[in-house]
Amino acid sequence: MPESRVARPRRYLVCEPGFFAVRYAINPWMRPDRPVDVSLARRQWLSLVDAYRRHGHTVETVEPLPGLPDMVFAANAAVVVDGRVFGSRFHAPERRPESVPYAAWFKAHGFDVQHPESVCEGEGDLVPAGRWILAGTGFRTAPEAHREAQEFFGVPVIGLTLVDPYFYHLDTALFVLDEENVAYYPEAFSPGSREVLERLYPDAVLATREDAMAFGLNSVSDGRHVFISPEATALADRLADRGYIPVPVGLSEFHKAGGGIKCCTQEIRS
Repeated sequence: MPESRVARPRRYLVCEPGFFAVRYAINPWMRPDRPVDVSLARRQWLSLVDAYRRHGHTVETVEPLPGLPDMVFAANAAVVVDGRVFGSRFHAPERRPESVPYAAWFKAHGFDVQHPESVCEGEGDLVPAGRWILAGTGFRTAPEAHREAQEFFGVPVIGLTLVDPYFYHLDTALFVLDEENVAYYPEAFSPGSREVLERLYPDAVLATREDAMAFGLNSVSDGRHVFISPEATALADRLADRGYIPVPVGLSEFHKAGGGIKCCTQEIRS
C-alpha cells in the first residue's frame, strides 16, 4: 500500500435541487408517499459542493428546471472523456426531457455532444476507469449503447450485467478509486461479470450489502479523498486501511429517490 495516495484536481458539474421531489417510482427506492424535506436536501447538496471545493476541485452548475425533479442527478446526463461528450437517452419517459438542458449547457461551454441512439444513462452506467470504460446494463442502459460509446470514444468498453434492482445503475454498485482500482459489491453483478471484475481488479475493495444499501458505492474519489455516505462505515474503514481518506457527506434525502453523492456529480474530463 502506498504511504500516500495522490489527489488530482477534478472538474464537476452539478445541479441544485431546486425542484427535487419524489413524484413517481422508477426504482425500488422511490416512494411518492414519502415526502422529501426540500430544505434539508438543499443543505445536504450544498455540503457536498462545499466538500468538493474545500478539497481543491472546480464545481460548475447547470440551472434546474421545473417539472424535472430528478435533474439534480447530474451524473445521468452524459459521460465526458477527453473533452468528448456522449449524452443521454433516458429509459423512463419522466426523465427524457433532462437531456436537453444538459446538452445545452455542454454546447454553451464549447463541447460538441454526441446523442446516443440507444438508451444510455450517462455516468450512471458508463464509468471511465483508466484504460477502459466499465459499462453497466440490465436495468437501464442498453448493451447497444456500450458499442456506441466504444465507437465514439475509441476506448475499450467492458460490459457488466447488473442483477439486483436496488443497484439499477453501475454507479450504485461500483466506483473508481484511481486509475488502477475500484470498489464494488460483488452480488450486484451476474456471475460472469463478477469473474470479469475479479480478473481486472484482483485487489479491489469489496463492499458488503449493508454498505452498498447505504449508498457507500455511490461515491466519488479524487485518487486520495473518497466522498462517501457516512452510513457506509465498514467500507470507509476498508478504504482507510488502503490509504484513502474518507470524507463523509450525508445525502439521506436523495437516497429517497435512489441517488447519492455520485448521482449528483458529473465529472468533466477534458
